[in-house]
Amino acid sequence: MLTVASDIDVLARFGRALADPIRCRILLALRRAPAYPADLAEALGVSRTRLSNHLACLRDCGLVVTVPEGRRTRYELADDRLGHVLDDLLAAVVAVEADKTCPDADARGCC
Repeated sequence: MLTVASDIDVLARFGRALADPIRCRILLALRRAPAYPADLAEALGVSRTRLSNHLACLRDCGLVVTVPEGRRTRYELADDRLGHVLDDLLAAVVAVEADKTCPDADARGCC
């Protein structure tokens, strides 16, 4: 049975998904379009086994879903809004990077 996750659970799951660069790359690829595992593995340059493990994690986090198509299974974002969330997160990170808070951040290696 599906239940609605609490706000903290949702953020923790999203954070877990984003904690690995390969999972980030998968989410960014699926943000553009649904894909088949073999195509994703090739595009990302990872083995199918490794990709399968990361896709399982993303499924467990509730961020991607499978869509059976005959003998193949396609992966896509669980909700179209996740693509917008990723876009907004990328824009926010770029904005933070461009707006350093310390006047001498480069010299001190902070911020």
